[in-house]
Amino acid sequence: MASETPITVPDGYTLHTENTSHILLPSTNEAFLNPVQEFNRDLSVATIRVWSEEFDKAKEQKWKQAQAKKAKKSEAGEDKTRKRPKLDVDDASKAPSGFAPPEASAEGDKPQESASGSGDADKSTLQAKDTEVTSPCASHELLHICTPQYRNYKFVLLEALSATGLRSIRYAKEIPLVKYVIANDLSPSATAAMKRNVDLNGLGDETPASDPAETAEAGKTTTRRAKLGKVRINEGDARALMYSHSQERSRVDVVDLDPYGTAAPFIDAAVQCINDGGLLCVTCTDLSVLATNNYPEKCYSNYGGVPVKAEYSHEVALRLVLNTIATSAARYGRFIQPMISLSIDFYVRLFVKVQTAPFEVKKTASKTSIHYVCSGCQSFYGQPLGRVVEKVSEKGNVNSLFKTQTGPPVSEKCPECNSALHVAGPMWSGPIHDPPFIGKVLEHLEGNQEKYGTATRMKGMLTVAQEELQAPFYFTPSRVASFFHCVCPALDDVGSALLNGGHQISRSHAAAGSLKTTASRREIHDIFRSWAKLHPVKMEKIAENSPSRVLLGKEPTTEANFTRHPRTVTPSSKVKLVRYQPNPTPNWGPGTKAQGGTKRKHEDD
Repeated sequence: MASETPITVPDGYTLHTENTSHILLPSTNEAFLNPVQEFNRDLSVATIRVWSEEFDKAKEQKWKQAQAKKAKKSEAGEDKTRKRPKLDVDDASKAPSGFAPPEASAEGDKPQESASGSGDADKSTLQAKDTEVTSPCASHELLHICTPQYRNYKFVLLEALSATGLRSIRYAKEIPLVKYVIANDLSPSATAAMKRNVDLNGLGDETPASDPAETAEAGKTTTRRAKLGKVRINEGDARALMYSHSQERSRVDVVDLDPYGTAAPFIDAAVQCINDGGLLCVTCTDLSVLATNNYPEKCYSNYGGVPVKAEYSHEVALRLVLNTIATSAARYGRFIQPMISLSIDFYVRLFVKVQTAPFEVKKTASKTSIHYVCSGCQSFYGQPLGRVVEKVSEKGNVNSLFKTQTGPPVSEKCPECNSALHVAGPMWSGPIHDPPFIGKVLEHLEGNQEKYGTATRMKGMLTVAQEELQAPFYFTPSRVASFFHCVCPALDDVGSALLNGGHQISRSHAAAGSLKTTASRREIHDIFRSWAKLHPVKMEKIAENSPSRVLLGKEPTTEANFTRHPRTVTPSSKVKLVRYQPNPTPNWGPGTKAQGGTKRKHEDD
């Protein structure tokens, strides 16, 4: 491999190494690379690797079921047929046609060859003349020849916006079940950088050397077909490339979208070109649109929903992107299953399984909601767009009926502080993580920490995400305390009060010091009202028309119990984990967009 030999760095280039992959970066900004996103790449490698192993296990299970079904049919057929005549093994003409080993097993597997490789040796393993053979595989020594063997499923990955190609190179080198990676970019300078970096890592096309004996003959030339590399470079529009793979026979298994800015223009093409059960990986770095209320019109045009201005805006960003993917997939009879959805630094990263099932598509409306968000106390009230009614028949069959939802869930003013409400969404209201899958990624990470430069942070963030409740939106005690103008209670005090009240709690990966709970906003406010009684608020410092007076003016329906609850200490808090990474460099962020020369240059007349 290229990593095992010294690398010569040409003038005007710098060598960048990430794990076992190396790329050459020019002094000019021809192709985009942000070193800060190493965490994104590490997380992607680990997630896709675990997904590929699970996908392969599912394929193997189906293959075994098919083989068992075949064997059962074969046995049933043999019972019905007459007893086969005795076979003289020395007479090849008498051998049954089924005796020869199959050319290939199911799933395209080739049969294993005999250890000796000789037909005579095979014969010697059989019994003498007049041996009764009831099956072509009666010989114990030949059993391994006739028994089909499962071969691991190798998947195809398409990275639509590859830039330097570092991500594609890492996928090809670090994920064992990758068949090949299609690395695409529209920029000619980016594809040139990709080719340079792919060849540097020994993953490019290989042209076999010509035969000297043949080329020595006068006037004779031979052309040998090049062997395609594990990373195959394509220069072109990402959407056109993905649409060209939308037919079922040409679909890929994994699509990775990691653009500079929004991934919205590429999602429609991406959901069409993924095989059933495949994985869609999406990055969006436009959090100035997704996680604030500065550009609601831009957010709506990109994602079909309106954002919120609240402390939980980063979770809203995740749910807006998930809704875009879900509605795009639903148009083609497909539905999504979010595996991991993370808000990281200045971007969101989502891993979504795409599957085909028209019945599941019908549930999309019930997993989509509009939220009414208070401009004063940030209380939120969800309005699902649909509902599913399940009816059990006399025979015990469950029939699902899909209905419209009644609404609105709240009046014009916030019931808590009497402030105005703003509409947000529509957005995804279903689960944003698959905890069992995250658990498998953590298992993989536990045994391969040396392979990931950001393993410590990966373990911390994934552990919090695995414990995270599926209920929408989190809160921080400090922010809620500011609405009441009271002393902020400790995180454990608030968590204990919620647990003692019969509610569930968890941390959120999206913000430090945050909590998610099954309690309503009213019940959370009751806890702070009880806290304010223990720690009186100076009312003279609160304006007469302040929403805080309305919040404090209400009596709590139940008095909160702040006795320390043992479950406030979550499994992740028992271990020292890097849940939220500090700024990795003095000047960090999305980075500067590459000047790849994709715009047309107009020549002077």
